[in-house]
Amino acid sequence: MTSPAIRRWDPETALVATLAACVSVASFLFYFRHGALLLYGDAVAHINIARRVFDSRTPGLLQLGTVWLPLPHLLMLPFLLSDWMWRTGVGGSVPSLVAYVAGVAGIFRLVRSALSFHSEPDATVRIAAWIAAIIYGANPNLIYLQTTAMTEPLYLAAFIWAVVYFSEFVEQAADDDPRLASSALAKCGLCLFAACWTRYDGWFLAVAMCAVAAPIALPAEHSGGRLRRGLGIFVLLAMTPPVLWLGYNAIIYRNPLEFANGPYSARAIEQKASRAGVAPHPGANDLTTAASYFLKSAELNLAEGSWQKVWLVALLVGAVMSLGFLRLRPFLLLLVPLPFYMLSVAYSGVPIYLPVWWPFSYYNVRYGLELLPVFAVFGALAIYFGSRWLRNLAGRTAVLAAMLLVVAGSYASVWRAQPISFREAWVNSRTRLALERELSSNLKKLPPDSTLLMYLGDHPGALQQAGIPLRRVIQEGNHRTWKQPSDPQGEWERALANPAQNADFVIAVEGDPVAAAMRSQSLFPIAEIHVNGQPAATIYQTHPPAR
Repeated sequence: MTSPAIRRWDPETALVATLAACVSVASFLFYFRHGALLLYGDAVAHINIARRVFDSRTPGLLQLGTVWLPLPHLLMLPFLLSDWMWRTGVGGSVPSLVAYVAGVAGIFRLVRSALSFHSEPDATVRIAAWIAAIIYGANPNLIYLQTTAMTEPLYLAAFIWAVVYFSEFVEQAADDDPRLASSALAKCGLCLFAACWTRYDGWFLAVAMCAVAAPIALPAEHSGGRLRRGLGIFVLLAMTPPVLWLGYNAIIYRNPLEFANGPYSARAIEQKASRAGVAPHPGANDLTTAASYFLKSAELNLAEGSWQKVWLVALLVGAVMSLGFLRLRPFLLLLVPLPFYMLSVAYSGVPIYLPVWWPFSYYNVRYGLELLPVFAVFGALAIYFGSRWLRNLAGRTAVLAAMLLVVAGSYASVWRAQPISFREAWVNSRTRLALERELSSNLKKLPPDSTLLMYLGDHPGALQQAGIPLRRVIQEGNHRTWKQPSDPQGEWERALANPAQNADFVIAVEGDPVAAAMRSQSLFPIAEIHVNGQPAATIYQTHPPAR
């Protein structure tokens, strides 16, 4: 029989989801009105990758590319059928908005279920669950990111619900109820499936969960082998996305690790920077420094100034508390992002730049949000155990007031300084947006039936702003990728070799493949765009302009 604490969508959970939906919509309208949905270059790229699946000279699933996993693009794709939702970025925001609401509800259910598994939750449990939902849902950086097409909100929702069902699996297995335990494990597998199709963090999480689930599900005393079968389904669901992605890369790109070491991977970008004389990023080949930068990014996403240290204390105290109780040990899975990002920063060419530490800039600061769930849950544990230890009403009230003060003070400090994820997007977008605005205004002047040749890896936003359909553009995805490095029948290769026979206009940005190929061509420049902090862009006409 299902425990009262884990009933699906009871009125209290529905209330949490409703309030989260109100916050989600209100913040979306605010940032949409202020033109902040497309500040992240990655958000623009995600939207245009999804759009290319149906709006391309070679439409199809191969337009999804290789570096980013496909689920976010597939989810936003139906909304991008609308030209308005594509140009404004609204279509890319919809999955993130829904994921934010799901994540808040998941945090609430995780805490309430774990602290009152066999009975109706009392007031102390409910307060702890509400505090966890508030810490997660009221975070200013998450509130901003969930209005964009970035993948973090979607991954966090899948991550949280995977831990919710894994926690319920552990409880049911401990109660020797293989039917309910197997059901919870299957649901966890579905959430892991989504996580593994969203970000590579999910692959690391899948390995960790499989390693923990196996010793629980395999012992022979579980009746009828039901739990073992459930474990098999769970492992299959968890491992299918990585296996399929490796196979896809092997078949299409002749390299199963194309996403990790191919020309568009983080490692390749870092190697290119190194050849240009750029110093290695902080934490490269150094796990300790990598850990410190990631933890600092988490602090910066939670608070400014002295408030940050309070959260680190909560993290340590919560980890110790979780070790002491079987039903709370699944909470430790919320710490999985820490080793994943330590390894990624140290050995996979993934940099994190912080404005408070060298090199004093903004890059991937938002990754610290991956630890927001663990801070939310461990903060709730502080409320719960503090209230249990202090029997009198005054003591319990003081504990609750102290936690609310920490949350309010921390998030007020973030709002005063502006959320650091918003600052990261704004600082890094200023020159890019200026270039794309200028380029867009020039592209609008071209004949509406003309064919363009342009590399879309850097500035697809110019086409998006101009409202130029991608099917008019010959771009790097218009070839048979499995024929790399040369594809005689690919439109992209043909256009680079002989633009006059394939395109009417060429858009070349200094340093991109089109600019490199055009050095050997005799074309007619009709516009040059120069923006401080960005490479020059040139629009060429492939045939002599009429007098």
